[in-house]
Amino acid sequence: MQLTFLGKETQGGGSPTLYATDRGTYVVQGWKVSGYPARVEIPHRLLGHVEKGKCLGVHLDDTGRGSFVLAGEPMTDADALAQMDIPGHETCVEVPTKKEVWVSGTATG
Repeated sequence: MQLTFLGKETQGGGSPTLYATDRGTYVVQGWKVSGYPARVEIPHRLLGHVEKGKCLGVHLDDTGRGSFVLAGEPMTDADALAQMDIPGHETCVEVPTKKEVWVSGTATG
């Protein structure tokens, strides 16, 4: 798997990072979520690094404190992991990439 660095949001001893892959997915590095090895927590601002016209193809749970929790496939690709700097309190998951869709129309009600 080839990784392309898209951006990083460093805050409070963490370094959540977003990568695009050559498989049409994203690798999301974030803070570990206790008891859930396939979930990471990331700051809202990390989403600013998503490629234009695309979005993460997963559900984002807002924590209410400026971050989201999301689930994906735990990263196991040794070559990709060797390209990353992952502190002990962080992990990374691979998630689908989707096309960004804007809903247009007049709100009623």
